[in-house]
Amino acid sequence: MCKRIIDRFGLEDLKITAPELIESIRLGEGRTIVSEIISPISPLLYDISNVEVAAAFGADVVLLNFYDVDNPQIRGIQKTDGETIIESAKRLSGRFIGVNLEPVDPTLSKTNTQIAIGRQATLANVQKLVDQGADFIVLTGNPKVGVSHQSMVNCIKSISDNFKDKIVIIAGRMHASGDANAIGRQLINEEKLKEIIDAGTDIVLLPAPGTVQGLSRESISDYIHLCHEKQCLVMTTIGTSQEGADLDTIRRIALHAKEAGADLHHIGDCGYGPGIAVPENIMAYSIVIKGRRHTFRRMSGSVNR
Repeated sequence: MCKRIIDRFGLEDLKITAPELIESIRLGEGRTIVSEIISPISPLLYDISNVEVAAAFGADVVLLNFYDVDNPQIRGIQKTDGETIIESAKRLSGRFIGVNLEPVDPTLSKTNTQIAIGRQATLANVQKLVDQGADFIVLTGNPKVGVSHQSMVNCIKSISDNFKDKIVIIAGRMHASGDANAIGRQLINEEKLKEIIDAGTDIVLLPAPGTVQGLSRESISDYIHLCHEKQCLVMTTIGTSQEGADLDTIRRIALHAKEAGADLHHIGDCGYGPGIAVPENIMAYSIVIKGRRHTFRRMSGSVNR
């Protein structure tokens, strides 16, 4: 019988297939916290990695941003012989780990920030992440990168055709990502959403209510309902630096996202500075969506269980 993700502790519980991970999240019933960190910069606590900090404050899953598959780094973690850096991070944290890849649109060259080949959403890079032990990839877009809806759909289809059931695919838009045609309500609509799902994503990414201008709680709820009707899970995201906001704002976003139907709740990588959300905000978000009991179990459970 598949365990809920909130009941998984330690390395043995991480040894599951991509379909099993999706089912484990589904069984969590909207109580999965995804904390994003910027992997190559100095961690908040100097000699303790941000992966470990996020896990200690209640995250069930950690997402690596700015991770380069050709120059893999997670500051604060030294890989040991026989392990990749991602495998070392999983061993130390007891958490599932994924990586952002950028589905860059070359036609948006005027707004594109030049990024390393090892951070782009190519089949070669996905294969490297599978080999390095990543559990999932996220296809979205960092600010100013230049990601269009069509470039994302093309990448989803290509990766799904080649890696279905080998790695979980999460895809969608947190914000405009340098595309002037995707501001506010132009970011997403039902037609775009159906194209993302039909292209083969396992989990759809949508902005959490209150994080993107013009997208209301009601509209996000309707989009999530559409995804669920198509048997697709949804991850709502805080990708607009509000992960560094006050506790009341975090709690409101969390409750509204759960009310809207989110299966996974992402909190971004910018707190006091870039790198990780304010740790107390990770915990506060977790308490809202799964209470003190499951939050403190997650915070306290040993990776050696």
